[in-house]
Amino acid sequence: MSLLYALAVLVVGFRGQDPRTGEVLWAIDWLDPALMLQVAGATLLLVGGASLIRIAQLRGGGHVVAEAMGGRLLHGNSQEPLERKILNVVEEMSIAAGTPTPPVYLLDQEPGINAFAAGYTVDDAVVGITRGCAERLSRDELQGVVAHEFSHILNGDMRLNIRLIGILYGILVIGFLGYMLLRSSFWSGAVRRRDSKDNSALAMLAIGIALMAIGFIGTFFGNLIKASVSRQREFLADASAVQFTRNPSGIAGALKKIGGLDVGATINNPNAAEVSHLFFGRAIESGLNSLFSTHPPLEERIARLDPSWSPSGKSVADTGRSSTGSTAPGAMGFAAGAAERGLDQIGQISTAHLDYAQQLISDLPQDVLDAVHEPYGARAVIYALLIDGDRETRAIQFAQMPDIADPDVWKLALRLQPHIAALDPKTRLPLLDLTLPALRELSPSQFVRFRKGLVSLIEADHSLELFEWTLQRVLLTHLKPTFEPFHPVRATIARLDRVARPCSVVLSTLARASGNDPEEIDRAFQIGRKSLGIAKIEWLAAEASSLPVLDGALETLLKLTAKRKRDLLTACARVICADQEVGIAEAELFRAIADTLECPVPPLLAGQPLT
Repeated sequence: MSLLYALAVLVVGFRGQDPRTGEVLWAIDWLDPALMLQVAGATLLLVGGASLIRIAQLRGGGHVVAEAMGGRLLHGNSQEPLERKILNVVEEMSIAAGTPTPPVYLLDQEPGINAFAAGYTVDDAVVGITRGCAERLSRDELQGVVAHEFSHILNGDMRLNIRLIGILYGILVIGFLGYMLLRSSFWSGAVRRRDSKDNSALAMLAIGIALMAIGFIGTFFGNLIKASVSRQREFLADASAVQFTRNPSGIAGALKKIGGLDVGATINNPNAAEVSHLFFGRAIESGLNSLFSTHPPLEERIARLDPSWSPSGKSVADTGRSSTGSTAPGAMGFAAGAAERGLDQIGQISTAHLDYAQQLISDLPQDVLDAVHEPYGARAVIYALLIDGDRETRAIQFAQMPDIADPDVWKLALRLQPHIAALDPKTRLPLLDLTLPALRELSPSQFVRFRKGLVSLIEADHSLELFEWTLQRVLLTHLKPTFEPFHPVRATIARLDRVARPCSVVLSTLARASGNDPEEIDRAFQIGRKSLGIAKIEWLAAEASSLPVLDGALETLLKLTAKRKRDLLTACARVICADQEVGIAEAELFRAIADTLECPVPPLLAGQPLT
């Protein structure tokens, strides 16, 4: 990709218009070296400046892309059947993936079957669904499409894709400028006034045509770069979607319906060309599809998912009898042959996770389910989760909160508390995930007041319990980027031995959460230590690895490279695996650690065997 980009800038920079004659020349034709350098420098400045401006515009995250595509935000409390179907599928997938529920945008004006995920991180990610996708696909097919998009979120493709928009904008901007000048010249009407001596419109027309010709080079290379980056990732996302759902007929059925629909996956929005590589299906058609297409051929994608399907003699839309009992060869098996298959599933959604998510949502009382989908109720649910079981502590909380929290929110929290207290503890963090879209809709002042109430409830007994720390850590990790200036942490640490002390804090805290038997705790810690293979890792007493100390350790470990973060999370998983079972406390702690390190993982289900 870097080579293609450099070549594009080079070619665009060495072709230009002589400002003295208006003639479009290649740099080799310019006899004036100073002029050649000036034009090349100006081109580089224009390309680089345009890219920087576009990157700055995209810092708002996925919602910037969704709104540019004409998307309409769906509110979680919507009861419209079509919108409810979309929201339910996305909520189930987010719980199964162990990520916050992303905002969902419906592209009302798009009849084609398509979808996208956009954003830099899970905290600013959005999912976009076309109306054609929502109306024409069955629930299983829609689930396959959403699983495909979640694969892009979990595998880091989403961040690469949105950065690619900004980087490529620079080499495309010359063509955009030419188009704007060409359009302006026609609108001016001066060209049509033969008796006019004003030739400004003609000059503008000539410059516009020249710039569009030069811009074609940028467009050519830009499309080539997008195609080279996107195609293989689409195959991998298809395979991951099958792995997530264990239902190849779902995503294969969606692809077949795209092939049988006249409009296919086409997106009509004029901004589609810029973001075409984000979509599930081919969003724009080109005369050079084989060269420029951001997606593999539809027939090839279907054949990989459903080997029994053949395009000969049947429509691509003919869903026929898709394979349902097993997955297609090559679509599965990312963990095949691994010595410890359970550990290799960390970070991979499975049908067990989807079943768990669906069951969890269906078991929630309707009052609680309604509450998580709107800002008042979402705050009340979080407060209710923190109301203490101890009578004295609860009395302090009840005395303080009316002066801190919004009265209506606190009143609702008290009404919901008995329902929430009766829930299985394993639902606590998924319930938190469901509240996040609504909590992001708070005003800055409402968030400040909500946070004060949160802290007051936690500090009422002057001690910090593990669940209180976990809830606060997960909640603020995902809400801070919305309400506070966000500065991404650069990965500057590539060796774990440089952060042996913070690693010791993490492993000691996690081992201590895994049980009460000193021998089992020590055994779990030693397994994690061996996994990291660092001699400097040492067991730390409770006061040296307290929850406030863990906060500081995680801030340091956030600077690790992605590979080293995965090594650390694998060691954490091995600590949990030591007794062959996952307890609720250690599963919640593991989730908080993973979220802080910006490595979303599916939930470690309580009681789940890991080997």
